Amino acid sequence: MDSSASVVLSSPCAKLPNLEGNHGNIEKGGVAPFIDSAFLQKQSQVPTGFVWPEADLVSAHQELNEPLVDLEGFFKGDVVATENAAKAIRSSCVSHGFFQVTNHGVDLNLIKLADDHLDKFFKLPVEEKAKVKRCPGSPYGYSGSHADRFSAKLPWKETLSFAFHQGPNPVVADFCKSKLGKDFEETGRVYQKYCEAMHNLALSITELLAISLKVDRMHYREFFEDAHSILRCNFYPTCQEPSLSLGTGPHCDPISLTILYQDQVRGLDVFVNNIWQTVRPIQGALVINIGDTFSALTNGMYKSCLHRAVVNSQKERRSMAFFLCPKDDKVVKPPEDLLRIEGMTRKFPDFTWSDFLRFTQYNYRPDETTLQKFSNWLLSADNNKHL
Repeated sequence: MDSSASVVLSSPCAKLPNLEGNHGNIEKGGVAPFIDSAFLQKQSQVPTGFVWPEADLVSAHQELNEPLVDLEGFFKGDVVATENAAKAIRSSCVSHGFFQVTNHGVDLNLIKLADDHLDKFFKLPVEEKAKVKRCPGSPYGYSGSHADRFSAKLPWKETLSFAFHQGPNPVVADFCKSKLGKDFEETGRVYQKYCEAMHNLALSITELLAISLKVDRMHYREFFEDAHSILRCNFYPTCQEPSLSLGTGPHCDPISLTILYQDQVRGLDVFVNNIWQTVRPIQGALVINIGDTFSALTNGMYKSCLHRAVVNSQKERRSMAFFLCPKDDKVVKPPEDLLRIEGMTRKFPDFTWSDFLRFTQYNYRPDETTLQKFSNWLLSADNNKHL
């Protein structure tokens, strides 16, 4: 499947085969496919489809003491500062795949402006938001609680996702203008600039990751230069019974690298040392976490971060996640230098991002075991051909 922006902007929703049944899709009598924050905030009790298993709802009673990596020295070419940043990153990625960065070079005014534009879309009437609904099998567009895909363990949130890649055409700005109209032209320009800034930061992070792994400094940067990435805007409304539901369930991101802006409302938890730990929002900092695809690019040496989002009854929460993804046809495999340095044998077969993306959209609901199950599927005798 081609997940490039051109498909989103010019093609209708494609009907693709369902690989393993409906994996919890909506059926007759299920939850309506368009459930937005206005509906959720009116609920005095959590609807059945939004109730999560007790095992997923165990509260986090401890704050994560993750590395706060200052990137200023790295950007200035300071060798010692770069080595210190790489060491901190390596320690966290071997353990749980999560850290935060400061002095990251992204204009804080741009981040604030992008945050200000979130409400402009999410406060629209649901019928307006539905005009840019996500197509089956695509990660792009609007989704209300993923109710178009599932009928149980629904997340207490709504999302708007954009495709992004570098090129002569401003794909995010064009999407907003063509799908949402003239009122959203400025919004499109803001998110276009935001994606460009995040793409540049992501490339710098991959350079630091390579340094931390002691492989060719430019290896991952060159791999992702022509990335086809995703920007996802998240809106978590208040919930009157937050102990029963989740904004996002426990999962590892299937993508390569996530750069997350979160507002000052707590809600992000990370699973470290076999317990859930809360992440304190730090003004001006950005959250970085490793996804499944980058974990595969390190042969599993760097952990894909298991995390979730909780909700509260007092205040809405907003976040913006930039997901760095390889171009569709790039073959995902670890560098030979890393295998030789660490004396490792291969843990995962070669794959392309388009195959993995399609697996997560049609075949399997992403969680902490997605990468391994995808690998097993690729290696199985019955499924030895790519999707």
